[in-house]
Formats: sequence, C-alpha cells, structure tokens
Amino acid sequence: MVGRIPTGTRSARPAPWQNWAGTERCHPVHVARPGSVEGIAEAVRNAARDGFTVRPRGSGHSFTGVAATDGVAMDLGEWSGLVSAEGSTGLVTVRSGTPLHQLNSELDRLGLAMANLGDIDTQTVSGAISTGTHGTGARLGGLATQVRGLELVLADGSMVSCSPGERPELFSAARVGLGALGVISTVTLQCVPSFVLHAREYPGRLDEILERFDELTESEDHVEFHWFPHGDRVLVKRNTRLPAGTAPEPMSRARRFYEYELMENGAFGLVCRLGRAIPSTVPALNRMVANLVSERSYSDVSHRVFTTPRRVRFVESEYAVPRESLHEVLREFRASMPTLKHPVIVPVEVRVAAADDIPLSTAYGRDTAYIAIHQYLGMPYRDYFDRFESIVGAVGGRPHWGKMHTLRAEDLAERYPRFEDFRKVRAAVDPDGVFRNAYLDRVLGQP
Repeated sequence: MVGRIPTGTRSARPAPWQNWAGTERCHPVHVARPGSVEGIAEAVRNAARDGFTVRPRGSGHSFTGVAATDGVAMDLGEWSGLVSAEGSTGLVTVRSGTPLHQLNSELDRLGLAMANLGDIDTQTVSGAISTGTHGTGARLGGLATQVRGLELVLADGSMVSCSPGERPELFSAARVGLGALGVISTVTLQCVPSFVLHAREYPGRLDEILERFDELTESEDHVEFHWFPHGDRVLVKRNTRLPAGTAPEPMSRARRFYEYELMENGAFGLVCRLGRAIPSTVPALNRMVANLVSERSYSDVSHRVFTTPRRVRFVESEYAVPRESLHEVLREFRASMPTLKHPVIVPVEVRVAAADDIPLSTAYGRDTAYIAIHQYLGMPYRDYFDRFESIVGAVGGRPHWGKMHTLRAEDLAERYPRFEDFRKVRAAVDPDGVFRNAYLDRVLGQP
C-alpha cells in the first residue's frame, strides 16, 4: 500500500525505529499511540483509508522484522494494565500493551501467577503470545496456551471477541497470530494461584545432562541447560514448585546484585567485548566462563525465578525440534563446532514444552525441545546460524517467529500441518493486507 500522510497527523515523519538487537530498522510514516479500543479502531480505519499498512509493535524484543513497518506503527504503550481479575477462577483480562513485568507484579498482588514464563519479561503480553514465547516444562505449553479469550480490532476497524466458544477458528489462529489477523486489544489469561519455586543451578557436562535429560524433565517441573559451545560444560537449571503456603527463601539483595548484575551482565558483557575485539581469544574465554559457573540454590515467588535481567545484547535464532530428535541434533551440532569460520561466545540454551493445538505454535502436535543459539552483537554469526538451520531443518525444525531464520512460506507450509488453515483465516479477516509487512509476506505469503 502507498498512501498519503494519515488524516489528522502532522506532516513531520517520526524518527526511525529499531528493535532491541538493532537487527531490524524501519521508518514509519506515523506512530499511533492509542489509549483506548476506540483509538485503536480509529487508527486502523484511518490508515486503511489513507492507503497505509498497520503494524502493532510492543517492546521491540523480537529479532525479526515482525513489527517493522514503513506505514503506520501501532505503539500500545499507553494501553496497559489489568481490566478484570476473578480470584475464584483465575481468569484475568489484561490490556494488550501491558509489559510482562508489570503483569507479573499486578498478579502477585492478587495472589495469582502465570503458570509458566520465559526468561525475559520486557515483552508486552500481546507481543509475547503472538510470536510464540515459551518457557520450559515438559508438561506445560507456551504462553499462548494460557490464553482463554481475545479481543481484536480487525482490518475494517471493527472490534470482535473470540474464545473457544465464540469465533473458535479466529481464536485458534490468533493465539499465535503474528499480528497478521488484527490488533489485539485485550487478552484473557488462565492464571493460577501464586506459587514458590525452588531453584537449583549447577555446572555439569553435556553428555551427562543429555543422558539424564528425559528423566529430569519428567521428574522436575522446569528444566533447562546452557551449553558453552567450545567445550562440554553446561549450566543446568532445575526449578521445582513448592507446596502452597511455603515461605520463599530468596537471595539477599546483595547476592542477587552480585549474581545477576555484576556477574551475568557486567562481567559477562566485559568478556564478550574482549572476545569481539580479539576473536582468537573467544574459545578460551568461553571455556573460562564455563569453568567459573558455580552452584546456587534459593527459592522465590515464581516470576522472580523464571525471569532474569538481560543487558548483554546479542542476536538469536531458535528452533523447535521433536523431543526425540534433541540428542541427534545436539550431537551433530557439537561435531560441527570445530569447523566454524568464527568462534561463538554466548552459550546455547535448551528447553522443552508439551505439544499443543495452536496452528502456528512451534509445539503444534508434538512434544518439543527448543534449541536457541546466540552471538554477541557485532560478532559474525551468519555461518553459525546457517549451520544450525541446516541441522535442525533435517528433522523438521520450526523457527521461533520472533527470532532470526531464513525460511519462507513454502518451507513453513511443509512444517505446519495447519498452515493453510491459518492463511484462510487471515484471508477472511484481512483480505486487503492492511496488517502485512515484508516479514509476513516472506513467512506467510502475500494475502
């Protein structure tokens, strides 16, 4: 779409925008900042009338161009907070622009919590569910599986509600909808009573954790590990839910500052900068950091255990593979490390999730292992990411929608049994492509 400056806006174009990692940049013609559903609807109608596409954007934490637009950007930062909460059922309705850290704090005050979370809480709730954000837990799904209802503003400016009993096809698709079906205005979540997690983190060896991984994921609520790729050392994280009423025994404020701010962000950031400046030191630095990992154990309310601050910037690719393929993929990936053109400073992260029934969920129809690879910002990564993508592609890996990959619609259609079902819903609610952008054209095809 090509059009004129949207009605009622100043002629001066807003400043360019870029995402958290600086991997995507765009220059929207206008940024709408609605503070109501009516404001969202008006912005969509005006943009469509004036010949512009619309892209909702949250915190900008996606590594892909999912939120990028040279049309109208929809910034939902002023549309945040809880709408309602039912303590008896745990159903909570929240405005779509609410950051996860704000939602977690407000739920905590109500004695409620999200059943599972990822390790970053800066995303908005709508951005997190729309791109398939997940945590870890063999019996638990991603954040979108906790959604029980949605309200969306469609391409014609109409506001619709959907749930399992109301417009179920739209609801099914929109839970991981990439912002391609409309602008989410509110999300209704199934929350649980607040709970305390016991966290145990300790060093180990890759072969040892792989040998025990299936056992651990069955016996523990949440398990993940981080592998330092220039050796065989790993950091294992095991989070266990404690009985209701258990008092937390958190880290002291000083210890938390030391562990997360000083070591995981400050010291690790310094190591990364040194590795970027002198690439030949990276393998030794990677092994040094791995050898400095020590054991720690504490308990705290769930969201303070699930999430940690991430101030060291990186680029990331993540693929979901069938659980039974994890060992094969990691063996092949490890064998390829000595032939990489450039060394890797940031660890590989491995998590798990249960199968679900959401058409574009990376865990659709299969129990899933997630493998996430990273490289420090400004260091070469293309050879590393291409090697990884080739290995996971051989087992039908599905890329995280908010992380870097090279697949196109024709590739993804082969990996998602309900890909065409999603495209049919999209064609019905946005036939003119009001919500399209270059990334969606690549991964979904043009409307």
